[in-house]
Amino acid sequence: MASDLEKQAKEAFIDDHFELAVDLYTQAIALDPKNSELYSDRAQANIKSNNLTEAVADANKAIELDGSLYKAYLRKGIACMRLEEYQTAKAALELGASLAPEESRFAKLIKECDELIAEENGELPKQPTETTTTESVTSAEDIHPVNPPSDEVTVAPVKPKYRHEFYQKPEEVVVTIFAKGIPAKDVAVDFGEQILSVSIDVPGEDTYHFQPRLFGKIIREKCRFDVLSTKVEIRLAKLEPIHWTSLEFRKDSFVPVKVNAPVIGAAQRPSYPSSKPKRVDWDKLEAQVKKEEKDEKLDGDAALNKFFQEIYKDADEDTRRAMRKSFVESNGTVLSTNWKEVGTKKVEGSAPDGMEMKKWEY
Repeated sequence: MASDLEKQAKEAFIDDHFELAVDLYTQAIALDPKNSELYSDRAQANIKSNNLTEAVADANKAIELDGSLYKAYLRKGIACMRLEEYQTAKAALELGASLAPEESRFAKLIKECDELIAEENGELPKQPTETTTTESVTSAEDIHPVNPPSDEVTVAPVKPKYRHEFYQKPEEVVVTIFAKGIPAKDVAVDFGEQILSVSIDVPGEDTYHFQPRLFGKIIREKCRFDVLSTKVEIRLAKLEPIHWTSLEFRKDSFVPVKVNAPVIGAAQRPSYPSSKPKRVDWDKLEAQVKKEEKDEKLDGDAALNKFFQEIYKDADEDTRRAMRKSFVESNGTVLSTNWKEVGTKKVEGSAPDGMEMKKWEY
């Protein structure tokens, strides 16, 4: 049955019915999910349908199933080049070339990647004319019109199986996929220069795919993910400290907004905030505070209180006892430093002129 669907998909592809081919390959994969050729061929159909992130995901799956399938590396390279992920494309093409050194398309595409990377880094002037990757370097099996015919089969959008959301910091974007109770072995996450590919393949259930082209470029080596009991948390390290207005790239709304972080030039290595705590010289800080307190000039009651505090701090024990006893017994109206005078009698309070003393009743 899967072979019949594969045959129909190939016929649809030859007839330029690319969306129909994708649908037929999807049905064939459901019956034979371990067939790497099906994923590789669906990647090709997705490229023709301009479903580039889906094409990368299919190529990755084909490579996962069969690491020696050179066509999967070729199609991943072509899709990534169209997505302007030239470093990712070059890495895939070089691996494919090592598997099929006689395939001339790899050398041509790698050379084109090198030129585009140099142009992106400002090392070469931009060429006056541009050509699509597949027009000049692909073989007959890969050359087909990009625009699908008018009688193509359209597929209604399907509600995602798992909900996702994201938030960001100046240096990273955190994507959360709310998939509860998923074993870590059933989750595959792949990072590109500007693409995220997530697959959740639970036995007995339809495979979940999430392959957005990201708003900005990321540093693949610094990206990571964790499979938790209630969710899959993915951390994307930003290449540039810009504010992402959305998770997915959209040309009509691409307005980079710099956040409060240093600008990273082409020749500079990215720098990121460190979680290492700064060392504080507490002795130096204490001395500075004491100096400021000593030099502080106060007026009125504040100055008087400070004066009494300094007397008490430097006094002997008898003087301190006299100050405490006289202050408490006089209800705060008398402060004596002579213990011989106040130690043998009760200190009576004296109200200021024009005022009257009153006893507190407890």
